[in-house]
Amino acid sequence: MGTPDNNQSKGFFAAMTSGLTMFGNAMHRSVNGLLGYEGVEVINPEGGKDDAEEEAQRGRWKQEERDSYWKMMHKYIGSDVTSMVTLPVLIFEPMTMIQKIAELMEYSYLLDQADECEDPYMRLVYASSWAISVYYAYQRTWKPFNPILGETYEMVNHGGITFIAEQVSHHPPMSAGHAENEHFTYDVTSKLKTKFLGNSLDVYPVGRTQVKLKRDGVVLDLVPPLTKVNNLIFGRTWVDSPGEMIMTNLTTGDKVVLYFQPCGWFGAGRYEVDGYVYNAAEEPKILMTGKWNESMSYQPCDMEGEPLPGSELKEVWHVADAPANDKFQYTYFAHKINSFDTAPRKLLASDSRLRPDRLALEKGDLSKAGSGKSSLEERQRAEKREREAKGHKFAPRWFDMTDEVTPTPWGDLEVYQYNGKYAEHRAVVDNSDSIVEVDVQSIEFNPWQYSNLSTE
Repeated sequence: MGTPDNNQSKGFFAAMTSGLTMFGNAMHRSVNGLLGYEGVEVINPEGGKDDAEEEAQRGRWKQEERDSYWKMMHKYIGSDVTSMVTLPVLIFEPMTMIQKIAELMEYSYLLDQADECEDPYMRLVYASSWAISVYYAYQRTWKPFNPILGETYEMVNHGGITFIAEQVSHHPPMSAGHAENEHFTYDVTSKLKTKFLGNSLDVYPVGRTQVKLKRDGVVLDLVPPLTKVNNLIFGRTWVDSPGEMIMTNLTTGDKVVLYFQPCGWFGAGRYEVDGYVYNAAEEPKILMTGKWNESMSYQPCDMEGEPLPGSELKEVWHVADAPANDKFQYTYFAHKINSFDTAPRKLLASDSRLRPDRLALEKGDLSKAGSGKSSLEERQRAEKREREAKGHKFAPRWFDMTDEVTPTPWGDLEVYQYNGKYAEHRAVVDNSDSIVEVDVQSIEFNPWQYSNLSTE
């Protein structure tokens, strides 16, 4: 159901000849392109048009930086490096992980449409397309900053949505988020688990994402595929998300299962997504197909999964225009997330926008970004020592830890629940005429539980 390979229209023997030629070229590039980097595979997912030896030198690293970092990282192969490794700031983007949670809201109109839709199967078409839409942003190869414990991100000016996210745990690193408008509520608890494989990284989304559509009260549960970050050090870094995405209507038992094709030789199958919406009896009702970096379409199907006669393939989502040649491959919405112009009134001092390392990186000052990142990390360690010495536990402000532990394909997850206090806080701020307006950028970043703690 994905886009057919061009060779299919040329016949079997033409495809075989082309395939053998590509294989020969691949062997040539694999041997000649890895001189000096024995055992490290360099893949060009865009079609193998560039010589791999040249491609191996096109990363963001200088030769001496790459070699020294490679030696340092050897000891971590096979490990979860989520919070173990101090990474150089040159591989970061000026955004944090909890800001990336907010990127799911770019195409939130799809959830509005799901709520307004009376057809239970089309609801899943809209909602699953919303879940896929964020992968265009996830293909960015820069690493976001790990949030500081207690760090927050808030957004109140997009599609009538009120959004709050908070870093609720440092070891293991966990975030919680809540968004709401007149059509839906969105709740997520996220605990990333990683496996470092040398020149690549597997990222397992140990989390729970649930959406409640307000009109009928249906609850949708999302299980995304894992993500693979390839060519971390050697070659052009690129991202793939092979595997199944499953969204289940917990109210009715209907579900959608979408398969993300793994990237094959020379980029074959990259971005392609295919699958079906099933009823509770697991009978296919609607087929879906597309590319996660372009668009998704749907078509009614029969019990065999074949398109119904007379029906048409219709587009349900298409990626919005993005800035050309953007330094960090940001969309317009990603820039909006980072902007102080979109900050709500009386921005929380713990907000990601205020981080000094993030701000410095955004302005291109790598030295200041690196020292700012180190300073925040040391301040976080100092606060942990103080908290443990006093026998205290960190208490999130906007989310409460529940007794619920839910299983995921990659391990059990402790669930955090939105406590409603942010809505109360925002109502007070928005309805108050006595709050003094200040320059947002003059607010000092402060997620700390112990505000007067010294790191000296």
